[in-house]
Amino acid sequence: MLIVIGCLYFPPEEAFPWSRLTAFLIFLFAALTDWLDGWLARRMGQVSDFGKFMDALCDKILTLGMFVSLLTMGVMHRWALFPVLLILSRELLITGLRLVAACKGITLAAEKVGKLKTVIQLTCISLFLGEMTMKDDLAGKMTDNFYYPLLEAVSGAASATLILATLLTVFSGVVYMAKYWNLFMDEEEK
Repeated sequence: MLIVIGCLYFPPEEAFPWSRLTAFLIFLFAALTDWLDGWLARRMGQVSDFGKFMDALCDKILTLGMFVSLLTMGVMHRWALFPVLLILSRELLITGLRLVAACKGITLAAEKVGKLKTVIQLTCISLFLGEMTMKDDLAGKMTDNFYYPLLEAVSGAASATLILATLLTVFSGVVYMAKYWNLFMDEEEK
């Protein structure tokens, strides 16, 4: 994630050539290798409690770091602050729940809706990076008849997936909390 942010940090006129495209490709590589790592672990029977916990934590670091960075760099519109804060709150709450469970010797694996949520979040971030790449690295490199409709489509898809990601994030958080709320309640009863 730090390399991606490093590629995006400087304004386009001060950044190295194709810095936005480089950031976009590195992020896609990170997202795809994260998926591949989980798939290989399940396929080869190498799933561990540590892996389950760290995979979820690394996903959160990647997505939250990117959402906050894109928001502060002005890539996302100001209205995106509320969805990003909802996503941030849910992720921290579920991480707290997982830590409580870990203290009790219980490992909470990701739910299917949580995995879908992560895919949509990664897609959302990819679309915002794609939009930034088009504006900063690809402007003037395509015909206007192709460039502007494509830019508008990517921009609209990025905003739509942010809304979808937020809804899925909140929904998966509610599902997770409802399923494991007893872990918090057991603590209070003692």
